[in-house]
Amino acid sequence: MAVAALRLLGPAARRAAGGYGAPCRSHRLTPADDELYQRTRVTVLQPDSPNTMFIEGYTSRGFTISGDLVVGPCAILPRAILQWNVGSYRDISNESLSLFRLLEPQIEILVLGTGDRVERLHPAVLKQIRECGIAVEVQDTPNACATFNFLTSEKRLAAAGLIPPRGTYTGM
Repeated sequence: MAVAALRLLGPAARRAAGGYGAPCRSHRLTPADDELYQRTRVTVLQPDSPNTMFIEGYTSRGFTISGDLVVGPCAILPRAILQWNVGSYRDISNESLSLFRLLEPQIEILVLGTGDRVERLHPAVLKQIRECGIAVEVQDTPNACATFNFLTSEKRLAAAGLIPPRGTYTGM
């Protein structure tokens, strides 16, 4: 009977009488509910930084990166796009990768796209990059583009060296 009488009273009276303190399903929280009352906050996320590089597509002639068309092999840095002076995966050497070792702040991972297929690079070349504290991922160019986009979407400090694939592609 006492429980039925407490149900008829408001939530403040139930708590004062030592009744169940947790609000029931139909209970609306008010400022009087003290610690049970919390404001709802809405945070509007800012759009991605305009300086973030994103590979939008590729063809046998080059790449579309953040709205810019880049013809031929390219080096994508955290805040810049450069022509990369390599003709094929055979031209990837310590000298052609030196650009990626000189960046400040240092990149975490370098994604290399070797064209239509994954090609083996000389182990000494990869070892030298890894000794600088940079992880290296060698993939075919389509997968390298996707990997680079994924890493940058996670706000990782990534760079890419990409050689256009020989086949005809419409985009990503």
